[in-house]
Amino acid sequence: MSATAPREALVEVRGLRSQFGAQVVHENLDLDVYRGEILGVVGGSGSGKSVLLRTILGLRRPDAGSVRLFGENLHDLPEGQRVAVESRCGVLFQNGALFSSLTVSENVRVPLLEHTQLSLHDALRVAALKIALADLSPEVRHKYPSELSGGMRKRAALARALALDPDIVFLDEPTSGLDPIAAASFDQLIRTLRDALGLTVFMITHDLDSLHAICDRVAVLAHKRVIVADSLDKVERFDDPWIRDYFQGPRGRAAESIHAMT
Repeated sequence: MSATAPREALVEVRGLRSQFGAQVVHENLDLDVYRGEILGVVGGSGSGKSVLLRTILGLRRPDAGSVRLFGENLHDLPEGQRVAVESRCGVLFQNGALFSSLTVSENVRVPLLEHTQLSLHDALRVAALKIALADLSPEVRHKYPSELSGGMRKRAALARALALDPDIVFLDEPTSGLDPIAAASFDQLIRTLRDALGLTVFMITHDLDSLHAICDRVAVLAHKRVIVADSLDKVERFDDPWIRDYFQGPRGRAAESIHAMT
């Protein structure tokens, strides 16, 4: 019997401490994100989910411990190499964070014109492709964010996150504020893109339906660290009060029963 090949970790967090003055948000936090998986990251308010995201992306320096992205510590790299590593990441921030004064096409072209040598003509063609990949109709290219619904803004922000053909995309509460039908459609889009493009997905979410529908593993942030990172069925059985309240409460049981029938 051949041994199972080890999984490749695109993100490796070891012994992370995140501290703001006297407040310690993370202490001795470990986490791996493996190539090709959709990892859901959950935790209570103030558990430091977004702080972890910013730290992985190099937007915040760890107070202790290490973070490696594609095997590199971003803070140790010279500017050119750091930009090259960062360009392999796509990010969808909370609420999309689109530039309100730019059209959807112009928003998607921002990283293309900043990080590539594409001509304006080619950048327009690539932007149109990414907008189509995000399941938006061609006429949306010329609209401004204020003219879009919440779900369309999320998809436009996803198109921008895909602009540079990233290896990994980071999604911060991507279905927050969407109605159940729009949220389910967005979840399906993420899974389809993962399968078609070979993406790795790091998704901060509180949406129990998303965890059941598309996540390969779930990492739970509690007590200043990741207390468990495993398949959802194993996470749900993990002995911790927060996990019991979150997954075994009325909403958790409802989500589980719905997806058990699909």
